Amino acid sequence: MIKELTENNFKQETANGVCVIDFWATWCGPCRMMSPVIEGLSEKRPDLKFYKVNVDEQNGLAASFGVQSIPMIVVMRDGKITASTVGFMPEAALVSDLGL
Repeated sequence: MIKELTENNFKQETANGVCVIDFWATWCGPCRMMSPVIEGLSEKRPDLKFYKVNVDEQNGLAASFGVQSIPMIVVMRDGKITASTVGFMPEAALVSDLGL
């Protein structure tokens, strides 16, 4: 299951465990292409927590991560950023690049 992150729930949701966060927007073509990849990965990896951040609705949260291009995928382990990537990627490349 993929949850929406907001500035209000961000710290609580990402404090523990491994979190995969997809920064996206509804108008972004590559984001729409990335969505099924993230959804598929979330079904294969129930040991990870998956989240989405709509950059238009949560611009403060996106700014705190320095999001300049989307889709941007960030991995956090116990509240600390361990990896990130920008742009569309097939699942195998995403898993490899992010160490998942």
